[in-house]
Amino acid sequence: MTKTKGGLLSFNNFLSTSKNRNISINFAQQAATNPDLVGILFVMSVNSTYSTTPFAAVTDVSYFHTEDEVLFSMHTIFRIGDIKSMDGNNQLYQVNLSLTNDNDQDLRALTDQIREETFPNSRGWYRLGQLLFKMAQFNKAQEIYEVLLLQATNESEKAPIYHRLGSLKDDQGEYPEALTYYERSLAIYEKTLPSNHLNLGHIYNDIGAVYYNMGDYPEALSYYEKDLVISQQSLPSNHRNLGASYYNIGMVYYSMGDYSKALSYYEKALAIQQQSLPSNHPDLGASYNNIGMVYYNMGDYPKALSYYEKDLTILQQSLPSNHPRLALSYNNIGLVYEYMGNYSKAHSFYERAVQITQQSLPTNHPNFKICRENVERTKKKL
Repeated sequence: MTKTKGGLLSFNNFLSTSKNRNISINFAQQAATNPDLVGILFVMSVNSTYSTTPFAAVTDVSYFHTEDEVLFSMHTIFRIGDIKSMDGNNQLYQVNLSLTNDNDQDLRALTDQIREETFPNSRGWYRLGQLLFKMAQFNKAQEIYEVLLLQATNESEKAPIYHRLGSLKDDQGEYPEALTYYERSLAIYEKTLPSNHLNLGHIYNDIGAVYYNMGDYPEALSYYEKDLVISQQSLPSNHRNLGASYYNIGMVYYSMGDYSKALSYYEKALAIQQQSLPSNHPDLGASYNNIGMVYYNMGDYPKALSYYEKDLTILQQSLPSNHPRLALSYNNIGLVYEYMGNYSKAHSFYERAVQITQQSLPTNHPNFKICRENVERTKKKL
């Protein structure tokens, strides 16, 4: 919480408070007696003139009449103020909070962003299903979609629901079940939509992804190519989704060991991303990394190094310094230097990868083991 001073704090249930400081501090002190817990006394400042957040004094109706209780509504949001230790042992803290007002710009920006990310174009139960899916509440989302299937009055209404059920199974790694749902959706779309409709492209893409995850690369390529044809016909030449279509085909060719074709499609995807994304966007870094991997496997180490370094520059700008993706980038650069015979630089980059994995991954994680082995191997070559 000390790292979010000045930020926002939401209580996601009804919040029981007291106007009697002694009662509140008694609860905080009880938590502080447990060495695994920290007691916090929240001191709240409320100006009801500028906020419509529901709260009420409930002493007259509370079971505990002596607690001088004030009850706040669910999801009440406060701004975090000063934070200070109360006991000198870092077991008991006072945190000052102020109730946000209706014109708080940060809260408004956050609310607008959440609204944008929670499927504003969907309605009712369908939107709830998408939200549960995004929260990885797969079983609950499936229940919602199965109810929607029963309520559907025609095949056109069922197609997007089958599609969502396929996505649920896909994300859970249940690929045969995902294919069953996707194919039901596809059968309806092929009967009811024009041959260049983007929804057809989306279902071709998703079926291709399932086959890719199952290791059936020729079948994956077939569906990804169908998606690409529709994207080329229906989207602007610099649209991000068109770039994603090129990227997916490049990924299949890479997995099949056809590096020249993989490079061609990765470069087309990169060209679109360079037009449509900020220069420090992580997706742009991922494309640089993939092209670097192609050149690495083709034995062109200078070009591989160039693209790996572009990836690293973006990651250093856009990710926390201990992010596992940064460790991967340092490790890739280390591999190139090792194959170029520059063992000193290889060892240096491998060590940076180890430092990050030590902070961000458990010691039994396979990536941690790989980074350690790389360090030990190059150390012997110095």
